[in-house]
Amino acid sequence: MATDAPLILTLDFHGVPHRWVTWQQACFYYAKNLVAWTLGETAFTVYGGTSRLTGKRSSISGQSIIAIKGKAMAIKGFNQIPPLNNRELFRRDHHTCAYCGGEFNFLRLTRDHIKPVSRGGRDTWMNVVTACRHCNGIKRNRTPEEAGVQLIYAPYVPNRAEYLILTNRRILSDQMEFLRPHVADHSRVLALADAPA
Repeated sequence: MATDAPLILTLDFHGVPHRWVTWQQACFYYAKNLVAWTLGETAFTVYGGTSRLTGKRSSISGQSIIAIKGKAMAIKGFNQIPPLNNRELFRRDHHTCAYCGGEFNFLRLTRDHIKPVSRGGRDTWMNVVTACRHCNGIKRNRTPEEAGVQLIYAPYVPNRAEYLILTNRRILSDQMEFLRPHVADHSRVLALADAPA
């Protein structure tokens, strides 16, 4: 099996997007009979040994989207706030500084707290934006108003589908087709999804 195999999109039994898993994790779900239903194209086939009794070689083929049986998946709601980290924050904001509008690579960007943490601000999706190092240095430990700068876009909390798009750079077309209806039309993530890989 190739190491560059695509990630598999898992859903709960009701079809709510849950998370990405590797083909190895997907094989576990197939082998344990935990796959309730599938969608999409065949994403992988893994071959095992040959049976001495039948002479046939075992294999597991998996689809690009699989729904998992059980209550554990359903408990984690679609509206659960995804974890905040710089990689997904910068992708949410298209690697664009919220103050000067410049596009920068990962190493030239920072996580800026609109209301500084030292002044009671929280480290949440709604209080952070992407800022270039220069603009963050100008703003320092102040609010945008105090620093004389303005936000050119507003922060927002990505929903589960948006977060899944943000966390996977190699989404298959059938997976994206499934996730799109779960993303608001005005979402900045859709522009990211439409960009060439």
